Amino acid sequence: MQKTDFIKAVAEKAGTTQRDTSTIVNAALDVIADALTRGEKVTLTGFGTFEVRQRNEREGVNPQTRAKITIPATKTPGFSASSTLKEAVKTE
Repeated sequence: MQKTDFIKAVAEKAGTTQRDTSTIVNAALDVIADALTRGEKVTLTGFGTFEVRQRNEREGVNPQTRAKITIPATKTPGFSASSTLKEAVKTE
């Protein structure tokens, strides 16, 4: 499902226009991204938790030259599904 399909489905379910729904969905995604940028966790009860995860520095291999390289530490967004969402997916 693409973002436009998602917006259309939400608009139909909520009984709103796609334009209004698009504004709301984009605003919600911006709020989540802004919170993650500040290092905060975002928990949507019954759905899951978005958080920033730390990846440690590690050693890798350049596949072309087989030379060892150091992959720097980085932060990455992560998502953990709630037990409610996991159960809903499992039963479908």
